[in-house]
Amino acid sequence: MAIATAFSLKLQILFIIFCCRSYFSTAFTSQDYADALEKSILFFEGQRSGKLPLNQRLTWRGDSGLSDGSAYHVNLVGGYYDAGDNVKFGLPMAFTTTLLAWSVIEFGSSMQNQITNAEAAIRWSTDYLLKAATATPDTLYVQVGDPNMDHRCWERPEDMDTPRNVYKVTTQNPGSDVAAETAAALAAASIVFKESDPSYSTELLLAAMKVFNFADRYRGSYSDSLNSAVCPFYCSYSGYQDELLWGASWLHKASLNGTYLAYIQSNGHTMGSDDDDYSFSWDDKRPGTKILLSKEFLEKTTEEFQLYKSHSDNYICSLIPGTSSFQAQYTPGGGLFYKATESNLQYVTSTTFLLLTYAKYLGSNGGVAKCGGSTVTAESLIAQAKKQVDYILGDNPAKMSYMVGFGNKYPQHVHHRGSSVPSIHAHPNRISCNDGFQYLYSSSPNPNVLVGAIVGGPDNRDHFADDRNSYQQSEPATYINAPFVGALAFFSAKN
Repeated sequence: MAIATAFSLKLQILFIIFCCRSYFSTAFTSQDYADALEKSILFFEGQRSGKLPLNQRLTWRGDSGLSDGSAYHVNLVGGYYDAGDNVKFGLPMAFTTTLLAWSVIEFGSSMQNQITNAEAAIRWSTDYLLKAATATPDTLYVQVGDPNMDHRCWERPEDMDTPRNVYKVTTQNPGSDVAAETAAALAAASIVFKESDPSYSTELLLAAMKVFNFADRYRGSYSDSLNSAVCPFYCSYSGYQDELLWGASWLHKASLNGTYLAYIQSNGHTMGSDDDDYSFSWDDKRPGTKILLSKEFLEKTTEEFQLYKSHSDNYICSLIPGTSSFQAQYTPGGGLFYKATESNLQYVTSTTFLLLTYAKYLGSNGGVAKCGGSTVTAESLIAQAKKQVDYILGDNPAKMSYMVGFGNKYPQHVHHRGSSVPSIHAHPNRISCNDGFQYLYSSSPNPNVLVGAIVGGPDNRDHFADDRNSYQQSEPATYINAPFVGALAFFSAKN
């Protein structure tokens, strides 16, 4: 009996050890992260507008928007549709581009065979942004498509017949927010192409300088200038000051021109450098700016940038449970960072990227984040970021990957016109504006798999409705994916 009891006890101990190992083991391998990385970049091919290249890999897509801008005597063909509709919104497109470029700048060395695809995703946008920024003096074209009319139709982009209105900001109707973000995108991308394509890099940087000067000289919010064309879709709720400082920071990094350092020093205090802000998105750039500029202090102990290091610490500490300044919300079942009911995963991916970037800056310089009387190491930030990445990829209560095409279980009813309507190859005849709604309301899975798309994600209790009508949860967007590219690259390189 004693032998049996001892044997039973051994089994229980072994079982507990096995369970603990399973619980604490890495849910995904570096190869899994590499697979997700490839798919996260592939997604952008599904969002392309314009004439598709011969090496297009998502072959269910076709050419679209080939006359964009022509009625206004300007070539605005190309760029990206922002999400599940067919509008080219300039503010989120530029932010997407900045974050894609930042992903490559920080983690490109870990992308291996995906670096070429990542650069192609950036160039597809910067080619368009260059045209938008240089076609007409003292003008930036910031949008193609009437969103109100577009949203009344459920059409694949190849059939699009809604008005392709062109919207612009000018000296008389300024848009410092969208212009400064465009400058940031062009400047960040110029760093990406500095070695592989020096002449293109120079072209991007010169355009960035010109657009930033326009943004700074003619100040105002594009929401005030364009009203219902951009609101409520991409209203600049945070104003334009944060974009001006963000744009100047990228130009400082890209150009090494002392003018931008002086600009940051002179204007930082009025543009948010003294504020603690806890949301990084297409609208609010303040946390990103502080992390970006903190590197200057960590690497060179440039006194002027100590403030940005301190505020970066405040932001980072707010995310780490157990610190005195912790204030973030995480879901009860899976520990997902939770910020908003609509498209919450955009905040998860942007926050995760900042955690990893700051961890890199701290780790390279032997630094720590100071949280009141305690400190947080780079390793702690990486661990927190990993939880978020793994949750998105399927380590969550629903055991569902929120990246389309990754894993065995992922969203099937994605709120996306091109993905949900039969492709032009399967159904060559035109599907009209109203005829498309049968596919919006269909219970069938999307016929075209938008590989790599990250959807809006679950609610604050880890519940997810795989429902095409629930756009808050089931719609993908370029700015959800862009920072995730960098995060996946980081983890794909770790054993």
